[in-house]
Amino acid sequence: MKSIYVGNLPYSASEDEVRELFAPFGPVESVRLMTDRETGRPRGFGFVRMSAADADAAIQALDGQPFGGRNLRINEAEDRRNGGPGRGARPAKRW
Repeated sequence: MKSIYVGNLPYSASEDEVRELFAPFGPVESVRLMTDRETGRPRGFGFVRMSAADADAAIQALDGQPFGGRNLRINEAEDRRNGGPGRGARPAKRW
């Protein structure tokens, strides 16, 4: 399986709409749209998981294409690095 970064999504996009966008390229294992932790509002990006061959075809076909009035930015997602800001422990507050 390969994880695909889907950026520049309209804030109104739903997981079902993103799944439908990628479905012509093969079975979609999962769709995860990111939201702000505090407000719950959409952040305009997410991740799609599908087989490597299907993911490569989807990336090539969909990158830069219009969706909901915005041009999508689609590429292979990079692995998360542990320990960076926002990933796990937070720095201690200084008073």
